Amino acid sequence: MNSTDSPSDSPFRDERTARDEAPQFVLPLVVRVEKTAPPSRTDALETAARAVLMMLCDERSLGDGEWAQAMRDWQDARIRKVVRRARGGEWRKASALPGITVTGASAEVRVFPPVPLDGWPRELVKLQVSGTELEDPEDPEDPEDPEEPAGDAGPGQATIWLSPDLHMSTGKEMAQVGHGAQLLWWDMDEAERKAWREAGFPLAVRTAHPGQWADLATSGLPTVRDAGFTEIAPGSVTVVACHPLHD
Repeated sequence: MNSTDSPSDSPFRDERTARDEAPQFVLPLVVRVEKTAPPSRTDALETAARAVLMMLCDERSLGDGEWAQAMRDWQDARIRKVVRRARGGEWRKASALPGITVTGASAEVRVFPPVPLDGWPRELVKLQVSGTELEDPEDPEDPEDPEEPAGDAGPGQATIWLSPDLHMSTGKEMAQVGHGAQLLWWDMDEAERKAWREAGFPLAVRTAHPGQWADLATSGLPTVRDAGFTEIAPGSVTVVACHPLHD
């Protein structure tokens, strides 16, 4: 699904559609940010993307699973994600709620089943949502070349490209790369999903170079156009995602 040939009621389009008439749900994510040891920005972004994928494929989200109805209600409306931050006791209380914690090299992100837009659990509603800013101690390495075959190493690595033209908080970026990972998942067939899942969802998040971004944004790859609820203008192209299995 991408910006040019997606259905008119795509959850990532900015104009009002039938999805806006459905009850609105949100997928909560909480990133652990301790004062003395905050995670690196890129690892937090990649861990958030994997957390969304883990929620999508968890058996509790499927069929008659305990989260399945909430997942269906969420995906019938706008696909909203909100990232909050926690530390210390706040993190411990959040971790006691039903959800999935995904751990990266330095980051911990917990994703929870969708909740009504105005029905957050009290342990989460008190957490800070704005101003989450993380930094990388050094520039991340270049992602794997998607044109190179993965061989025996697995199905290859997805790359989620962020726009170089937009300034977003790290929390907003985490939500956007979660959208990109979800679009990739939706765009795959069952064999592709199985291979990616069994490999542990290898992926990289990088900010594209300006010249590269112009090509990516018109490539027909899965593309996120933000609905403009926070921080940036409606219709802004925030993310383009690709995977060697699918491309």
